[in-house]
Amino acid sequence: MKILLLLTGCLFSLVSVFAETQTDVEYARVDGLPLLLDLHRPSGVQHPPLIVYVHGGAWRAGSKSDVPIAGLLEHGFAIASVDYRLSTQARFPAQIHDIKAAIRFLRGKASLFDLNTEFIAIIGSSAGGHLAALVGVTNGHKVLEGRVGDHLDQSSHVAAIVSFYGASNLQSILGQSTEFGLTVRIPALKLLLGDVPEKAPSLAKLASPVAHLDKADPPLLLLHGDADPQMPPAQSEELAKAYRSSVKLITLPGSKHGGAEFYDVGRLKVVAAFLRQALTSR
Repeated sequence: MKILLLLTGCLFSLVSVFAETQTDVEYARVDGLPLLLDLHRPSGVQHPPLIVYVHGGAWRAGSKSDVPIAGLLEHGFAIASVDYRLSTQARFPAQIHDIKAAIRFLRGKASLFDLNTEFIAIIGSSAGGHLAALVGVTNGHKVLEGRVGDHLDQSSHVAAIVSFYGASNLQSILGQSTEFGLTVRIPALKLLLGDVPEKAPSLAKLASPVAHLDKADPPLLLLHGDADPQMPPAQSEELAKAYRSSVKLITLPGSKHGGAEFYDVGRLKVVAAFLRQALTSR
């Protein structure tokens, strides 16, 4: 079915993209709660490579209906936008368990949906960028894989990661934050971890991508505004410096926490080129 997909965000202009879309696909169920995703396919492309998109919202809000990267459909990628348990519903690592379950589900149903799941990239924005990076660098991690869903025989491995202005180290984030940023991050982290990081150090470390890095990690692209008042730019800088595999950091001068410039035609061309390079270099 073809629909006109309208993408909105608090700072984004309306974008219109024609796509073949299946909404509210149940990928797992936890304690009676259905976990859903929307699958957007590029029109006229058979067996497209797949992007799993993770929305932002300080881990406590947001929805799969917000897909600012939808322009990547025009580059031939399918996009599965995933809802996960928010921190108001379950503490970390429930969010990672859910996203990994969605990836396993999509691999298990690759033939049904006609997807190329030999290549899966994960992309996230803000809190979703943090979750995307953490999923990407923790393939096979026993604690973070979880047991959610019916496709435990499938891998949750991803071949590329893109983080738009996401967190990377929950142990250092508060020390890097602006005064305004602290008003956002402290309550958000308390919901996610059960307390501030210094009072939940083991969990904060487990939730930090920088604590899980090795040379086998997939290529990583980071995009961050150098004037971001909510998510410290130092978070992306820290991850780029510590990364032991291929990494590229793009800093947007004067940009804050999100904005149309992160997802415009030119920027998404850069993202698409990064994904294509990751695809062809495998």
